[in-house]
Amino acid sequence: MKVNVIGTSGSGKSTLARGISQKLNIPYIELDALFWRADWQGTPDEQFFARLEEKMAASDSWVIDGNYKRSQPVKWRNIDLIVWVDYSFGRTLFQAVKRAATRAWGGQEIWAGTGNYETFRKSFFSRESIILWTLKTYRKNRRQYEALIRDPAWQHVRFVRLRSPQQTEVFLSDLTQL
Repeated sequence: MKVNVIGTSGSGKSTLARGISQKLNIPYIELDALFWRADWQGTPDEQFFARLEEKMAASDSWVIDGNYKRSQPVKWRNIDLIVWVDYSFGRTLFQAVKRAATRAWGGQEIWAGTGNYETFRKSFFSRESIILWTLKTYRKNRRQYEALIRDPAWQHVRFVRLRSPQQTEVFLSDLTQL
């Protein structure tokens, strides 16, 4: 099975994708880990897509977490299932704030070997704030994902829209029946 978990920053994509990976015993591919380099520098698309292709080719089944709309032609070429974590704005924002604070307080490196860390300044008082990103993209992402679900180009793909943690728990518990 080939799965992509999508949703706004802070929605819980990575947590769910890791859960799917463990439940189905398939590789987990984190797009942010493929994209971000040292000092928060992004990877040029050509290299990013090549790394993604390499990871996807390594297994017949996998779960990817992340949006990166420009990567859709690559990651959705043979996709079976797209899971949209679509929690309420309040819940998503709360989770984004909680994650940013936890990461900043803990001082843990994000994406091993990159030297990238969340800081309180970067997370709460910067134009590059992940919280600001969540605020700016929540509604736009919802419109885009709703359009994707209706897009005839993707009608062959199964979409699952999870609107609450309870729905997510049920989805994970029933996952082996898909």
